[in-house]
Amino acid sequence: MLIVDDEPSHIQGLVRHIRWAELGYDPPVTSESAEEAVEMLRETEFDVLISDVSMPGMNGIELVDRAKQLHPHIQVLMISGYNEFEFVQDAIHVGAQAYVLKPLKLEEVGARLTAFRATIEKRRQVVEQTSELEKKVSGSLKLVKERFVHDLIAEMPPTGELLASWSELLELPDIERGFQAIVFGLDSFGSAGREAKERVLLGSGFKQTVEVALSDLEKAYLAQTSPDEVVALHVNPTSEEQAKLEKQLIFVQGMMRDRFGVQVTIGCSRIAANWEDAALIYKETKFAMAKARLVEDGQIVRYDGGDSSEFKDYRLREEWMPNIVRLMEEGDSAKVGDYLNRILDLLLSQEPVSFSYMQAFGMSFLSELIRTLKWKDAPEGEINILMWRRMLDCGSTGQIVELLVEYVDRYMRIEKKDKLHQQHHLIRTIADFIGERLQESWTVKQLAEQFGLNASYLSVLFKREMGKTISEFVQETRIQRAIQLLQDPNIKVYEVADRVGIQTTAYFTYLFKKLVGSTPQEYRDHRYDADGD
Repeated sequence: MLIVDDEPSHIQGLVRHIRWAELGYDPPVTSESAEEAVEMLRETEFDVLISDVSMPGMNGIELVDRAKQLHPHIQVLMISGYNEFEFVQDAIHVGAQAYVLKPLKLEEVGARLTAFRATIEKRRQVVEQTSELEKKVSGSLKLVKERFVHDLIAEMPPTGELLASWSELLELPDIERGFQAIVFGLDSFGSAGREAKERVLLGSGFKQTVEVALSDLEKAYLAQTSPDEVVALHVNPTSEEQAKLEKQLIFVQGMMRDRFGVQVTIGCSRIAANWEDAALIYKETKFAMAKARLVEDGQIVRYDGGDSSEFKDYRLREEWMPNIVRLMEEGDSAKVGDYLNRILDLLLSQEPVSFSYMQAFGMSFLSELIRTLKWKDAPEGEINILMWRRMLDCGSTGQIVELLVEYVDRYMRIEKKDKLHQQHHLIRTIADFIGERLQESWTVKQLAEQFGLNASYLSVLFKREMGKTISEFVQETRIQRAIQLLQDPNIKVYEVADRVGIQTTAYFTYLFKKLVGSTPQEYRDHRYDADGD
């Protein structure tokens, strides 16, 4: 605990009358100047800082700012008078957690310190638990393997750096005979009638059954990806292991049927040669399982790649198009371009692709985009008809690819331009609204409600458009207006403060000096001196 106040009697009152030990604090360290307190903060990591707002030299706001730079997690309690409330607003802006008004009520101070103590203890618990979790993760090979599988079958393939880090952590074997994905799926898991307890027990028993069944496979990595699905990656499978695996698949189905009365569909992928193919063979297997379930539950399905064009159509319809439309609507051009390139690379690199197939793919792709997206800069259908004609005129796979990239890129440029124009107009309207009401105190939440926006979104948009926060804009606008008013010698300084919406002359003087470099009176005197008046 560090207490800073230029009035020794105030410090002694806190030291003597607060029951520090009962609140869980050591006897406080004290200082009568902010400058001295900064030196103490450099040497000692304090948990709590109590500071007066108004002090000669460095004031309490500047002290809090410096304290937060040195110790970001320090808890700060500000002490202020009733006429210094705007100082406190600035203090909270730079990181103070709470304030109390003079004359101090000991029970109120104690309540704040008790709350601080709880926050400090929770943070320490989080740090300790995180450290303990790191130890457990390092020591739990099963948990690490599960996370590895999750990363491999994620929507976006893992990067080379991520694979290298996993290889080092798990000492992954070289892939000599490839690897296979085995997907175990509970049939009808989401059927109505299952109670929550039954679903939890079923999911847990399912995972345990698969783990026991595959425990003899030396290089198998398992993960329960959802309550009704377990995925195993079997690396470098030998003929002997493959034979054992066949028996274990039947074992899993039998155990789940006998123990829980449920069916399990199991999908076995083709053999893949690279870790980067894990996500693809997982999706291929899921596709084959979905087809098999249309006929009958409880099958063992083997995907050999024979219906790859049907699988690609399925991915286009169920995965690629929804994802790229979502990214386009979000407006992130880089992500859209990256995702489209991944789709095209996947189509063109796996096998020789006929021109007729690529043209059919292009037509399907355009159809989905036209169905879900709307152009804002042309008569309805004009651009789409043009694109259809150009697609039919394409004479090679390369031209089709270029046309699809052009279509997406053009949409993104038009959409981005339109969105930026709307945002620019909206923020300028809000800025004008603020400027016209400087004497009123509007919070970000109130402004957001006034314009039908989320408060956090408004803050981000405003900072991006104006290069400053709403609070900074309000302060700077008030001071610019004050500079204009100070040029009229008939308006008193306190009247200027009131006209720009600052309630106290003390805070107006502080803020003016902070932004202009001199007090309002000094600025006025200097201006008249410079003009020869």
